[in-house]
Amino acid sequence: MSSLLISLVTFGLVFGGALLGMYFRNVLSEHHLRDDVRDVIKLSTGLIGTMAALVLGLLIASAKSSYDAKSTEIKQITANIILLDLELEQYGADAQNLRMVLRKAIPPLIDQIWSEGDRAKFSPFMATVEAAEFINKLRQLQPNNDSQRALKAQLLSAVADLSKARLSLFTQSNDAIPAPFLVILILWLAVIFVSFGLFVRPNRIALVTFFIGGLSVASAIFLILEMNQPFTGLMQISSEGPRHALGPLGP
Repeated sequence: MSSLLISLVTFGLVFGGALLGMYFRNVLSEHHLRDDVRDVIKLSTGLIGTMAALVLGLLIASAKSSYDAKSTEIKQITANIILLDLELEQYGADAQNLRMVLRKAIPPLIDQIWSEGDRAKFSPFMATVEAAEFINKLRQLQPNNDSQRALKAQLLSAVADLSKARLSLFTQSNDAIPAPFLVILILWLAVIFVSFGLFVRPNRIALVTFFIGGLSVASAIFLILEMNQPFTGLMQISSEGPRHALGPLGP
């Protein structure tokens, strides 16, 4: 289910809960809403509201942490790509062909990373053909002196770091907020708005207030879900950085 659809359902339940509360306010007799009953409702609502606030804060913090972690991995991959190219340039003419292979390997790698974030189910990891070709050619390099031998070791180390960052992103590609967690939070919020409606007689100001409140809650849920999917949607991480990290080679 998409983030927008879940947010719309949340808005419907929350705002509908407020309307339901106002309906019961008109249907129930004053005997059912005497002071002691009001106190019990307010205490229960306060408890539910506190739990909902804690869970909502936890979800926001978790989604932001996941978003930042994936953004950091992308930056690390970009830095490793640039480092690889610089070290290949230092290696000399023997590595010129490898620099061309590296540039060919970047677009499929980026496409693969961004497509993994759009998959509904977990699938086995598959390295791109271009990446496998680059690693194979790198291992076949034959250093002619101590400087090239040192550079080859550094290149292999950079490739290892790049692979670790890539695999870290893959293992996080199917991270999602547990559905029961989200369902319970939305139900709590709906119950809170039902209790709000119980103490208000229907009027335009109350309806507008409940509408804005429901919209705010739905917006918070939407942001949480969007941050949890950083490679799709409105808040996706830009692929321009790693995709254009290396300029074209000169003639």
